[in-house]
Amino acid sequence: MDRQQEFVLRTIEERDVRFVRLWFTDVVGSLKSVALAPAEVEGAFEEGLGFDGSSIQGLSRIFESDMLAQPDPSTFQILPWRSKEEPTSRMFCDIQNPDGTASNADPRYVLKRQLKSAADMGFTCYTHPEIEFYLLRSDEIGASGQPVPVDYGGYFDHVPGGVAQDFRRTAVNMLEAVGISVEFSHHEGGPGQNEIDLRYADALQTADNIMTFRTVIKEVALQQGSYATFMPKPFKEHPGSGMHTHFSLFEGDSNAFFEAGREFQLSTTARHFIAGILKHAPEFTAVTNQFVNSYKRLWGGGEAPSHLSWGHNNRSALVRIPLYKPHKGQSARVEYRGIDSAANPYLAFACLLGAGLKGIEEEYELMPIAEDDIWSLSTAERRASGHTPLPGSLHDAIRAMEESELVADILGEQVFQSFLRNKRDEWDEYRHDVSPFELNRYLGIL
Repeated sequence: MDRQQEFVLRTIEERDVRFVRLWFTDVVGSLKSVALAPAEVEGAFEEGLGFDGSSIQGLSRIFESDMLAQPDPSTFQILPWRSKEEPTSRMFCDIQNPDGTASNADPRYVLKRQLKSAADMGFTCYTHPEIEFYLLRSDEIGASGQPVPVDYGGYFDHVPGGVAQDFRRTAVNMLEAVGISVEFSHHEGGPGQNEIDLRYADALQTADNIMTFRTVIKEVALQQGSYATFMPKPFKEHPGSGMHTHFSLFEGDSNAFFEAGREFQLSTTARHFIAGILKHAPEFTAVTNQFVNSYKRLWGGGEAPSHLSWGHNNRSALVRIPLYKPHKGQSARVEYRGIDSAANPYLAFACLLGAGLKGIEEEYELMPIAEDDIWSLSTAERRASGHTPLPGSLHDAIRAMEESELVADILGEQVFQSFLRNKRDEWDEYRHDVSPFELNRYLGIL
């Protein structure tokens, strides 16, 4: 037994922890949980916890259903929203086959494989997500036919006595109580829309943190009598919720994206990384924007970038190079702005990292920088500037992903096929649905 496992067992005893929740996700990023009695934790460390993988979306087929959840002791945390009388903790799990080998169907393992590929090239990947979400009065639709936000504030608004302000303060305190460092938080552009930015961490820890973040946000909202949603576009006329994510690669203690004296202090490695992301973005958009509603955010107005482009501090570009701080080479990074806050972070980060690494390996040439406001350009002007659009619907994104050898290689055959099967089912269900828009528009005139 290693030291981390011993620390977990000792903490469970000292804190009188009553329940230990083991967490993992299915292929679309839905959190799964099973509660262990404290006495069973040592056995779970030694042998894993058996469960029926065929009942979990994308994990296994019916004739190979036995799987093991192997708790990762480094992710142990006490859950602060649970009763102090019955302390509860959680650990993330790696999913294994019955023989103890890693399961290729595990989204967490998909990301681990890409991080190993990066390590084999001499890189460590760090990420920093900016997570947006809406805070609503409830999960029910209001009289107007739309959700009802908790306030009508705007970007950076300070609303005295506002629900969202108290909510963010409580949420940030709770996030830090589970070891998730927050950089800052504020009201976003939409009514009831908020953003909380997490500090840099390695990509696997960040993905774990995002899954915990979503749970904390929803728990705090319920405690305060409201409802939090990460739906990409809950309002027709207001901005969608993105998860802009900053990436950097380090070689030891040196930032591989920084090169003094270059334009924007951006190294050749960084330029190849960006080129890889832009070349393959249409192929992995089904992963970073995985729901029918995701394309209402990308193409329904607002500030979501929807064309292949990069720019320096240009918020209309798909990949943005933030303003650099002179003499702070360690802060050099690139920001991918296409991903929404409902994505499975393990698969999304794996695809973005894998595409960037492909660009480095193949020395992709970076397209010219976008200096214009891409949102203000006409379709013809975008085409003339080489700004190819991302897929316009989940159907188009599925088609692009089906043809991608790179995404199939990054995800592995089992996750690749399971994910596509799930998305095809969603598209078919959406395609067959008759919406209120259609009834209101056509029923009385046709």
